[in-house]
Amino acid sequence: MQEVTSYYADSAGNQPAYPSLLGDQRADICIVGAGYTGLSSALHLAERGYSVIVLEAETVGFGASGRNGGHVGIGQRKDQYYLEKQFGQEIARGLWDMGLEAVDTVKELIAKHQIDCDLKQGILHLAHRRKYCSELEDEVHHLRDHYQFEQMEYVDAGALPNFLDSQAYYGAQWDKASLHLHPLKYARGLAKAATAAGVTLCEHSKVLSYSQDSSVVVRTANGTVTASEMVLACNGYIEKLEPRINGYIMPINNFVLATEPLSDELAKAVSGQDTAMQDTRFVINYWKLSADNRLIFGGGENYRRGFPTDIKGFVRKYMLQIYPQLEKTKIDYGWGGTLAITLNRMPHFGRIGDNIWHLQGYSGHGVPTATLAGKLIAEAISGKLERFDLIANLPTRKFPGGTLLRWPGMVAGMLYFALRDRI
Repeated sequence: MQEVTSYYADSAGNQPAYPSLLGDQRADICIVGAGYTGLSSALHLAERGYSVIVLEAETVGFGASGRNGGHVGIGQRKDQYYLEKQFGQEIARGLWDMGLEAVDTVKELIAKHQIDCDLKQGILHLAHRRKYCSELEDEVHHLRDHYQFEQMEYVDAGALPNFLDSQAYYGAQWDKASLHLHPLKYARGLAKAATAAGVTLCEHSKVLSYSQDSSVVVRTANGTVTASEMVLACNGYIEKLEPRINGYIMPINNFVLATEPLSDELAKAVSGQDTAMQDTRFVINYWKLSADNRLIFGGGENYRRGFPTDIKGFVRKYMLQIYPQLEKTKIDYGWGGTLAITLNRMPHFGRIGDNIWHLQGYSGHGVPTATLAGKLIAEAISGKLERFDLIANLPTRKFPGGTLLRWPGMVAGMLYFALRDRI
């Protein structure tokens, strides 16, 4: 895995070091991965009385959970029109309710466990083509009329200067129910809450293999965990650990920069209401202000193992297309991370045999969805499967060509949509 020097890592404060797994241990549940999925699962399971050991190959929040844009959006990665058409009104309504609950769960965990993670309110969804304005406005009415959702409004071009000083957009949805935060502080806060609830967290404990029978035996370089159940919470970092599920996701890399702290004047030009922002491009741009007035801006991605040699320059060009007034602004940080997408952009949940569970494929909507996944897996392991199964039973397909040939097809498709963004 590639190490990262990010604004998040430098501003999150000191992290307690968790020991590596040593010797042979036992637990009710073994969780692989200490990102949002694994940490939320561990916390919710421990609160139900289970003994839990979490094995993390690197450190808490090392993967996408500590590197993302920090957006905590309502809904699913796909909009309600798509969900209604693909799955019917009843399932679409259930998924909508879960999307709201996911954001509420993040908020509740932060309040309950007093997690200091720079929590702020609101996301603005911006139309980068004039033709998308009517779609955004129609969706506002659809959610109000069919889902009784009143916390979103349409912002026309005349009102956009109240939110940002940019000529790049034509209209927007202002979603006042969504949140944004410091993602690594949030992950570390979940870890602290989980260990306080009795979870054993092991860093630098990469899982090398496991065997499955009536129990699962999980092996690292220096120890084993024997558990009744195992939860795979690796997402884009699962690699070859579990071939039965890794063909359902595609790991892709996304990149982020952080500027120097902006003057009050520039900060107001970037985000006049201090909302997070994202646009309608297929390869989206997304951004927000940090607690110390830096612009945290995500833009561009690639589909290979390596990161660009100059991440700052790679992302900066996207930033300047929106904010040319930042031409002389210093870029202090640039970093990348790996996330996992699915073909239909919906999460991929399921069970392998009787006692291995998996949760993956958040497709860029991971902060709220992965947090809720932890609550759902705790329900499922406790015997209440309905809500877990709502997502697990959604039709899903592997990427064509399996893990070997999925890359060329994916790259071709992504390049097509990236070109369409520019036309």
